[in-house]
Amino acid sequence: MTSTLTAQERQDTLPKWHELQKGLYFWEPDAPEKSIVNDSRIFILKADPRFCDFRMLSSSEHGKQNRTANGWAKEFGVNVVVNAGMFSMRNARTNKGYMKNYSHVNNAKMNGYYNVMMAMNPKQKSDPEIMMYDLSCTKWESIRTKYNTYCQGMRMIDCNGNKMAWDKRPGQACSMVISATDITGNIYFIFTRSPYTHQKMIDFVIGLIPDIRTTVYLEGGPEASLYIQTQDTTISKIGSYVSKTYANDNNDHFWKIPNVIGIQSK
Repeated sequence: MTSTLTAQERQDTLPKWHELQKGLYFWEPDAPEKSIVNDSRIFILKADPRFCDFRMLSSSEHGKQNRTANGWAKEFGVNVVVNAGMFSMRNARTNKGYMKNYSHVNNAKMNGYYNVMMAMNPKQKSDPEIMMYDLSCTKWESIRTKYNTYCQGMRMIDCNGNKMAWDKRPGQACSMVISATDITGNIYFIFTRSPYTHQKMIDFVIGLIPDIRTTVYLEGGPEASLYIQTQDTTISKIGSYVSKTYANDNNDHFWKIPNVIGIQSK
């Protein structure tokens, strides 16, 4: 038997976006399943690239000094700061995938295991301000000269909206922040303080965001950071839990991170 939702039930399942300022919106629904700690909520920031500027900020380019998310925001005057991706623990500055910002190169080496390239600051005004390319759908050579800023990361959902099998650490649960796009080109930054496995988060966001497409993992645990500062709103989302290595919900402050994406309304 097929169940049909009423008009009201369909309306209740739609995202209820709150406008922060032009081009920036948020929604914070309950996760479909309860977590072992904290509030089991999913915070979703939506950015409309038509009304936002995107910047890559890296300690390798700015004094070799890591900063907290709110520190990056205050120093560089952006409304939003979020992790740009996972970084090497060897020097705590180098992105694990390719990263370049105009003439500055943070990591010149492509990572063969990372299948998403986030591209910003197009050279042609006719191109979108930011794009998330699934490198299994779009050849790197076809886009490598189109933008001034690139950051490579680990794919969670492909260009057709299919979920990836997350076998890197299949049982690991953690706080995390990820980024996604949809078929209309909106960009999402999705944060959970409550720990979930990566596979659970993939399932959650497919259910929460209509027409979701290419999705990339940005960071997990206490380094996972999302900071928002607009004229009348401040939101701080700080990660904590990582099963086995940092299995607690005690972290109460932003950790210093090397590479971030900054967003400001135009």
